[in-house]
Amino acid sequence: MKRTGIVNLPLHGGKAPKWLFKRMVKLSEGIVDVIIHEYGRDEFLKRISDPFWFQSLSCVLGFDYHSSGCTTVTCGALKEAIKPEKHGIAISGGKGKISRKTPLEIEKTTDIFNISTSKIEKLKYSSRMSAKIDNTAIQDGHQLYHHVFIFTENGKWNVIQQGINEETNYARRYHWFSDNIDNFVCEPHDAILGRRSQLKVLDMVSANSGSAQKVCVDLVCDYPSHLQNDWARLTNHTTQKTLDYWSNPGEKREIIECLDMPRSINWVKMRQIYDFQPKNYEELISIRGVGPRTVRALALISDLIYGEKPSWSDPVKYTFTVGSKDGVPYPVDRKSMDEATEIIRNGIWQAKIGEKEKLDAFRRMQNFVSIN
Repeated sequence: MKRTGIVNLPLHGGKAPKWLFKRMVKLSEGIVDVIIHEYGRDEFLKRISDPFWFQSLSCVLGFDYHSSGCTTVTCGALKEAIKPEKHGIAISGGKGKISRKTPLEIEKTTDIFNISTSKIEKLKYSSRMSAKIDNTAIQDGHQLYHHVFIFTENGKWNVIQQGINEETNYARRYHWFSDNIDNFVCEPHDAILGRRSQLKVLDMVSANSGSAQKVCVDLVCDYPSHLQNDWARLTNHTTQKTLDYWSNPGEKREIIECLDMPRSINWVKMRQIYDFQPKNYEELISIRGVGPRTVRALALISDLIYGEKPSWSDPVKYTFTVGSKDGVPYPVDRKSMDEATEIIRNGIWQAKIGEKEKLDAFRRMQNFVSIN
């Protein structure tokens, strides 16, 4: 069973001090050395995809446990610490503009890794699709600004990306691991962490959205004028009302968000999609130019006209990844917690760093474990 969890990640400005970041790189390199030596590269990818393990690592490295920066700075330290020629692992991407360089950075590893052109293209596709899905197919109000793609020579990969909600100034982190993905458009995440569950989130990659996905594909593969008529039927009904309206017609009421149609549709793009004739929902989502408005419009037409409802449930969960002391939704998984702690403890103990850095890291770990 996949684990999911939440953690509050308020947006913090500024940068990590150079003296701290330098030590974070040194300590993380030592920990990665030990994990790869003892357990192998695939195990490191598995561990880093676990949000609790990632959070523990960030705390041990000395960064704020609840800051949005624990994602960006920890990933930045790992990117400097992990060397493809030494570890057999490459990290591409990062925060802001750096995230858009991910495809180029993936391509550059061909000078180090023995990776075929077809495998490079698959890695680039996986990077692009993970970002596309979390920005487009899941509409939770968080805009991605951080994307890190971690991969090995054998083609396994991991994504850690983060989005920000500008209204709340809280972040949401998305974890992906290739070993746990059977389908990009059906429950692909290892975990999604955020501040709180929202009332209405369009989740087109939920298992419950399968029927709606099929209708969306049928809609775009039909002649565009038919879809345009469906869209007009909904957008022209600006007087649509709920039942409680009739109890007091003069009272102003908030618009039901999930029924809000986009104000416009790019019909030129719709014609291009029709000419392409996507075979399934993944192909539809992968088309450049298919953005949140297109996905939302198709989902609402599928729901309101054809009766195939997408999922409106927020995929984020109200628990830390190993459970909670209150037992909601399940008690603390002590074995998993102990395993994560022990792996990091061993990594610190065997890392090629000074005694002072080791003692400081152990103190941070002791504080973190006692708190949780």
